[in-house]
Amino acid sequence: NDTGAGKHWSDNEVRALINIWSDEKIQQMLEGATRNKEIFEEIARRLMKCGIDRDWKQCRTKYKNLKYEYRALQKENEHLGNPRRKMRFYDEVDCILRRQPLGTSGWGCESSSLLSGTKNFSDEIK
Repeated sequence: NDTGAGKHWSDNEVRALINIWSDEKIQQMLEGATRNKEIFEEIARRLMKCGIDRDWKQCRTKYKNLKYEYRALQKENEHLGNPRRKMRFYDEVDCILRRQPLGTSGWGCESSSLLSGTKNFSDEIK
């Protein structure tokens, strides 16, 4: 059974997580929070409403990995000038971390346009 923490996130699952993360209330709760288990339990509940079964630890790990990869790429780009590598969902994470609205309509889990790709990125960043 592939339900462990190492289970790859599909594009659809990552998009749903980013959509929830982009919610102003969630962002405010995450800001400066050191004990954030309850926040990620709420995110996991919202994902469950979309039919995505992830526990709070998986959500927190994916959130941290997305932020880590984004920041690492930002730092790399500062030094190199032009980006050598790309990050999936870079624009979406950039909008959230810069506190700008996501410019995409139909981002909710009810959107039928979400792709359910199975490619994985940076799930193993420690």
